[in-house]
Amino acid sequence: MQRKDFIKLSASGILGLYSCRISGMITKKPLAIQLYTIRDAVSKNPEKALEKLAQLGFNQIEIYGYNGLFFGKKLNEFKQILKNTGIKVISSHHTTGVVQQGKGSLMNNWQKTVEDLQSLDTKYMVCSYLFPEERTIENYKKLPDLLEKSGEATQKANIQFAYHNHDFEFDAFDEKNNVYDFILKNTSSNLVKMELDLYWMAKAGLSPLDYFEKYPGRFPLWHVKDMKAENQDFTEVGNGTIDFETIFRHKEKAGLKHWFLEQDSSDKNIFESIVLSKKFILQNSYFDI
Repeated sequence: MQRKDFIKLSASGILGLYSCRISGMITKKPLAIQLYTIRDAVSKNPEKALEKLAQLGFNQIEIYGYNGLFFGKKLNEFKQILKNTGIKVISSHHTTGVVQQGKGSLMNNWQKTVEDLQSLDTKYMVCSYLFPEERTIENYKKLPDLLEKSGEATQKANIQFAYHNHDFEFDAFDEKNNVYDFILKNTSSNLVKMELDLYWMAKAGLSPLDYFEKYPGRFPLWHVKDMKAENQDFTEVGNGTIDFETIFRHKEKAGLKHWFLEQDSSDKNIFESIVLSKKFILQNSYFDI
């Protein structure tokens, strides 16, 4: 910048903005959240909810509940909200459709769902949950095939498919495997990645490090949430028992590409909890990816 330009910018008050842009506004670090965390706010007014997240510094989200609409908004309306807030959709959650056969599930209108998510430049689509009625040996045996077929469709759209765990997947499937291992062993490592929920694996009493060793590169997505010591309830990141520093030390082995802050419930206002988690995350560089 020439000296005369510097003087003009300084006099007009623009220099501060210019300095901010070159120091980080354009290349600000990713900060992502699963929108289920603020589901009450999203259901009331999705645009205001995303505006509030943007004000807190979040610029990436994982969405849920697509049913032909995005939180009641048409595709172009939702795109405009994303544009207005500067937020990008990295990933989207979908159920199988075995029990609830609404649009947007793996077994109902999947191709159109993929097309709509592709239109948002989404990188991942995830099987998010198996309802209790689905958790039978018969359904588990069919699951790998359903996941792979879903992954074949997303792959054609340059979207990676993945499966998100809770704790029930770590129940026994047969004499050698729990359900989680059965899924991992019986699906293609290219078609079906895993979105690892650190809280639910910890609640099941297992270590993610063991899974990183057995299935390296299979875990590009993580849910980052913490657990209270006294009752294993959800709490703010940094206020619980999960050893994030050790887990993140193995992120390359895991194949981590994106992680999302999530808190299913809180004993505070949920936005207060988000601020507390964000503060801890920003204070600890091992969260950087």
